[in-house]
Amino acid sequence: MENVVLTIHLLLALALIGVVLLQRSEGGGLGMGGGGGGGGAVSGRAAATALGKVTWILAIGFICTSIGLTVIAAQKSAGSSVLDRMGDAPASAPENSVDAPSGADLLPPSAAENAPLVPLAD
Repeated sequence: MENVVLTIHLLLALALIGVVLLQRSEGGGLGMGGGGGGGGAVSGRAAATALGKVTWILAIGFICTSIGLTVIAAQKSAGSSVLDRMGDAPASAPENSVDAPSGADLLPPSAAENAPLVPLAD
């Protein structure tokens, strides 16, 4: 369910970006759209109104999916916190770790040789 809502959310975001970029701003925008007077079936004002309505619809859908994703995330984490989940993970490395031997697990070098410290054999 979460993946479906997230996919819809992303599609709405991309569509919203596209529709906003198509609109003419007060200062002329991207220079798109005909500014001249009218031979087209759709006037500049009607197109702006239609894009405005599409923008509102996409924005409302985007907000609804945002709230839906928040509710889904809250339901997934209900009753648990980050600190509760930290109790499940090991706090330190095991005592008999081969990768990181501690000082107590090492034998001193023999008196006859200048050998380095070696781990205890189990």
